[in-house]
Amino acid sequence: MSGCWTSVVITGASSGIGRALAEALAAPERRLLLLGRDMERLEAVTALCRAQGAVAEPVVADVVDGSALATVLAAFEAKAPVDLVIANAGISAGLGPDRSPEPPGIARKIMRANVEGVLNTVEPLLPGMLARGEGQIALMSSIAALRPQPDLPSYSASKAAVRAYGIALRGWLRPRGIAVSVICPGFVTSPMSARHRGAKPWEMPAEPAAALILRGLARRRAFISFPWPLVLLSWLDNRFLPAWLSDRMVAMFAATVEPEAPPDRGPRET
Repeated sequence: MSGCWTSVVITGASSGIGRALAEALAAPERRLLLLGRDMERLEAVTALCRAQGAVAEPVVADVVDGSALATVLAAFEAKAPVDLVIANAGISAGLGPDRSPEPPGIARKIMRANVEGVLNTVEPLLPGMLARGEGQIALMSSIAALRPQPDLPSYSASKAAVRAYGIALRGWLRPRGIAVSVICPGFVTSPMSARHRGAKPWEMPAEPAAALILRGLARRRAFISFPWPLVLLSWLDNRFLPAWLSDRMVAMFAATVEPEAPPDRGPRET
């Protein structure tokens, strides 16, 4: 299900969920702005989207650079008013070796990419959506926002912030005709997931994950989360478990996250 959108922006579109969403959305008479890290991979995604009839534009731009990103978005918006933006770009990291603190600076780097990057993606498009009284915003959070993970403190905090921002936007924008969806996926096969060394229960390929997301967006659902066993466990944990038992259970899924390979440039893929 690909909805009735005609002009779509996707950040983090060169791999993982972003790539799968781009390919699933590609259709005749649909314009796609694809922002990604690696131009070679981005061009490959663009070629597939164009082969399916979409007008696809690949752009390498850093979501942390708000001024540059606003310029790119304004140019795209001038061609076709955006009716769906998917703020998907993000990075991950975890504790240091032997469960030492996160490396210096990594927490702020994650916050800039995962939180400021979302703001930089959404804010330039809000005036147009508000003026038209329509549009749709999708924010990529994480299952880690529902139950923050001790091995991923800054990542969990950043995704919880995205979730809170989305919930607040939803209440503000719904009466103005703009739908906001917060997406909280579990483990989805991607370069980011490949760096996660530990249990990855119910890991899902990117293509079915994208299909679930788009089905929820087409129905304008406020909250899209999967797989359901992890969602249920998170809900039960938050609702019923005392903190000591919750922490003990989460410790069973201890993990490390390998450092992100250079070069470190452009939008990151979730």
